[in-house]
Amino acid sequence: MPEQGVLITGGAGYIGSHTANQLVESGVPTVVLDNLIRGYRFLVPTAATFYQGDVGDAALVQEIVRKHQIRSVIHFAGFVQVDESVRHPELYYENNLANSLRLLNACIAGGVTQFIFSSTAAIYGEVDRIPIPESAPLSPTNPYASSKLMFERVLTDVAPAHGVKFAILRYFNVAGANVHANLGQVSQAATHLIKVASEAACGIRKKVQIYGDNYSTEDGTGVRDYIHVDDLAEVHLQTLNYLSGGGDSVLMNCGYGRGFSVRQVLATMKKVSHAQFDEEVVSRRAGDVPVLVADTTRLTTLLGWKPKRDNLEGICSSAYEWEKKLQSVRVDNSVPQAEQESSLP
Repeated sequence: MPEQGVLITGGAGYIGSHTANQLVESGVPTVVLDNLIRGYRFLVPTAATFYQGDVGDAALVQEIVRKHQIRSVIHFAGFVQVDESVRHPELYYENNLANSLRLLNACIAGGVTQFIFSSTAAIYGEVDRIPIPESAPLSPTNPYASSKLMFERVLTDVAPAHGVKFAILRYFNVAGANVHANLGQVSQAATHLIKVASEAACGIRKKVQIYGDNYSTEDGTGVRDYIHVDDLAEVHLQTLNYLSGGGDSVLMNCGYGRGFSVRQVLATMKKVSHAQFDEEVVSRRAGDVPVLVADTTRLTTLLGWKPKRDNLEGICSSAYEWEKKLQSVRVDNSVPQAEQESSLP
């Protein structure tokens, strides 16, 4: 683990909070920066130092880096909804690209030497080869993916020019929760399938929409590689160790290397929850592709990483248990922060 502090941007969000939790448990001084526009204060570990602010605020970032002797940054902060990016692409280029560049420049000015970027498999688009290697042609089909790819290129050009080692982690579909740590996905407008299915199993939704059943897959529905959020968080810690140990800059896919269809996921959620909910087939969403499954050879060989939670039933069960817990409290950014921090038992 790094000897000095680690800054996590977007650490009040889904993946960021799980990673912050694992860093804290590993004894690493952890600092979280989040503007709470889409993050939740109560998800931040109490042992982490928290700042509410924007990653594009260069003065704030430099002050945090200086005060806490930050040498490693994990950059999660970003907008992630595909359909929203199609409706409002300007928001995605401003937040995911422009603000990320401001953050990077501030980090460089403050002496940061390691930078890990949260990217996405969506940049591959529709490909001919499954599983997808990091060398596959890049063809993003929506502004969300394009904004992530653009910053990948910025980071690849800028970081080496200033002696910064970097890692780009391309996530496939992240799901599940760490219920024991009171962590999971919170969203006012959920779009991820397992989160949506959890809500349906809890009776919050009357049905789950299936966006297209005429893809060239076994049952006609889209196939995705689902990785448990705690396994993904562990990848970040191992990547920090790799860079801290002198490893070269790297680009890696993050997934399990096998996929499940929409219908398989919904059937699994019904099985683990013992609940029934309706399914409705609707038109495909703009920007969706038939199959996204990772080639994880680089991840497993370079880091020696082995997943601990590679089980769809376990992923769905943890998501469902979190959703049940979440519905017993009021989770809303309009609630005073003191209430949010104490809202989950």
